[in-house]
Amino acid sequence: MTTMKSESWHFDTLGEMLAIAASMEKEAIDGYLDLSARMSEFGRPDLAEVFDALVAEETGHLDKVREWSGASGTVDTLTVCATETQFDDEGAGIVAPELISAYRAFSMAVRNEERAFMFWTYVSAHAQSGEIRRAAERMAREELGHVAKLRIERRRAFHLERKEASHSRPDLRILEGRLSRRLEARAENAEPSEGEIVREHCLASRARMKSMEERAFQVDLPLDVGITGSTDAALPMSEHLLDCYLYLGDHAATEQDAARAQDFAAQLISCIHTVRRFAL
Repeated sequence: MTTMKSESWHFDTLGEMLAIAASMEKEAIDGYLDLSARMSEFGRPDLAEVFDALVAEETGHLDKVREWSGASGTVDTLTVCATETQFDDEGAGIVAPELISAYRAFSMAVRNEERAFMFWTYVSAHAQSGEIRRAAERMAREELGHVAKLRIERRRAFHLERKEASHSRPDLRILEGRLSRRLEARAENAEPSEGEIVREHCLASRARMKSMEERAFQVDLPLDVGITGSTDAALPMSEHLLDCYLYLGDHAATEQDAARAQDFAAQLISCIHTVRRFAL
C-alpha cells in the first residue's frame, strides 16, 4: 500500500522519483500477474481475463514512465526499487476465488490508483524543487486518468452483475448537500484532530455546491454514472460524486468547466481517503 512516510515520498532528484514511479507500476504488474495465475489455477478464466487486462493497463503506465525517464536522461536510475510495499491486493490472493467478482477486482484496482494519486499529490505539495513538484503533478494527473478509466470498467462490471439495478439522473447539488451534512454531523462529534480534517471536506463540499449553483455544468450526466442509491453514508455519496466529476471532466463543454470538474474530482479522492480512514 502506498504510504506517505517521509522516507518514501522525499526525493532529492527527478531520477529517484521516476525510479519509485517505475517500482510502483512494476509491483502492480506483478501483483495482478499473480492474481491472474491464481484465478486460472482455480478455474476462473473470467477473472483471469480481468487481471490480465489490469496487467496490460499497468504495463502501459510503466512504459510511459520509462519513456519519460529516457526523455529526461534518467533512464539508468530506474533500477532503483521502492523500499516499501505500495500494491495492495486487499486479500484477493488468499480468499476463495468464488468470493471474488469482476466488480471487486476493479474496485481493488481503483483504490490502488486512488492511493497512488494521493501519494503523488503529497509528493508535489512537499517537493523541495520545482522540477520534482512539476514531475509529481504530472504523475498525479496520470493517476487521475487511470482512476477515471478503471472506475468506468468497475461501473460496467457492477451493471453486468446487477442488471436489475435502476438509476435516476443525479443532481450533484443535492448530493453535495447531503454529503456536507453527513460530514458536518461527524465533525461535530469527533475528536478535535479528526473533526478539523472532516470539517475541511465539509466546507469543500459546500463550496462545490455553491459553485454549481452559480454556474451549472452544461452537460447532462448519463443515467448509469455512479452506483449509489438513496443513502446518507459518506462513502457511497463520495464515490458517486467522484464518478460524476470524472465524467464531467472528460465531457465538459468548455476547458474551464473541464478544469473545474477535475479539481472537484481531486477533492473527492481526498475526501474518500478521509472517509475510509475514519470509517465515516
